[in-house]
Amino acid sequence: MVKASLFDVTGKIVCVTGASSGLGRSAATAFAQAGAKVVGVARREPDLQDWQKETTGETSIVVADLTDRQMLTETARAVCEHFGAPDILINAAGMNTRQNADEVTAEKWDRTMNLNLAAPFFLAQEFVVGMKKKGWGRIVNFASLQSRRAFQNGITYGTSKGGVEQMTRAMAESWSKYGILTNAIAPGFVHTELTAKVFEDTEKAAELASQTCIGRNSVADDLHGPLLFLCSPASDYVTGQILFVDGGFTAK
Repeated sequence: MVKASLFDVTGKIVCVTGASSGLGRSAATAFAQAGAKVVGVARREPDLQDWQKETTGETSIVVADLTDRQMLTETARAVCEHFGAPDILINAAGMNTRQNADEVTAEKWDRTMNLNLAAPFFLAQEFVVGMKKKGWGRIVNFASLQSRRAFQNGITYGTSKGGVEQMTRAMAESWSKYGILTNAIAPGFVHTELTAKVFEDTEKAAELASQTCIGRNSVADDLHGPLLFLCSPASDYVTGQILFVDGGFTAK
């Protein structure tokens, strides 16, 4: 018999990074609407405040620049001050400098790696302490099509997202035995602030849509079901996996 609570996250404490915009904001809203207690983390305070004002449910915000690795422990502590230690961590914050290989600078390389790769790991390392005490936890990283595919002007971003894929498996190997399951979602092309330049070119956007099996590019809501699946009892035997939510882009 299928339990009605299979996808239930009611009362779970969720930390969502990148909650001020794009996929992070959409994810934070989805969890709040599903009955979770959500702490949104991002650098831009006005946008975080706007998210909190427009979102129903139990929410709070923490302003932090996650590219600064020295601030991650302090950020984790600040998150725990609101509802307690998180049960669920959604690592949605990310950046893409869109530089070709000959133009990549050390400064932008480091900022990208710090935000896309280091922040998800070190925040998880902080929150795993509380998850171990509860004997339950969920970590969802954000991988990418570029975890597997090379795209023009994407060497820095792609390198970081390739790292996210392997990091996800390694985190699962380390922490699943404590009841802490780690997986990643790899979205297709979604029209967000991060991909705005891609979608400004309507021909390019149409070309990308044609490369999917479904025949369209993604919207942020397409990720809500997979996120709830990976953070609820429905996925109790799923860990170390990369779920491509890409309309079949990688199937072709």
